[in-house]
Amino acid sequence: MNYLTISGALLLIISFGTFGQVKEQNLRLQVLKSNSVGREFIFKTEDRSTTHLTYLGWLSSKKGVHFKIMNSVWLWGQAHRATSRVLIFDKNDKYLGNYPLTIIDDLPTFIKGNKLVFINKRGNNSCDPKLTTYVNFDEGIPNEFFRKCSGKSGDIYTFDKE
Repeated sequence: MNYLTISGALLLIISFGTFGQVKEQNLRLQVLKSNSVGREFIFKTEDRSTTHLTYLGWLSSKKGVHFKIMNSVWLWGQAHRATSRVLIFDKNDKYLGNYPLTIIDDLPTFIKGNKLVFINKRGNNSCDPKLTTYVNFDEGIPNEFFRKCSGKSGDIYTFDKE
């Protein structure tokens, strides 16, 4: 393979990656601009993947810094694998980063009292539906949080500035 062929292939791959990121960013901004708390937006793509975005609202720190919170689920592949994240934006809709989650059931349910609320769903047999996790943003975006499942077990999720 010559240098020109390799360069062309790399340029094509980079172009598609950049286009996908721009498209994803536009979808997120569309949902944020709608300001529709709790409404799920579903976007389908040519490759049969689906993106589900739900704006949960905003939280603020004690210093008055506002954070907009959005759930993101990307279903991809023939078996419809899922990638779930909690996306964090500033008050001007600038993307700040995310919490990558293990499963869809680990997504937060809503915001209440300046806290992100995670409720264990009854259909998830492994987690106790009586346990609820509250994540406080009073001191800013938590570097990590522990999401309760049952007893003292659960998962630790770390903020990724991507």
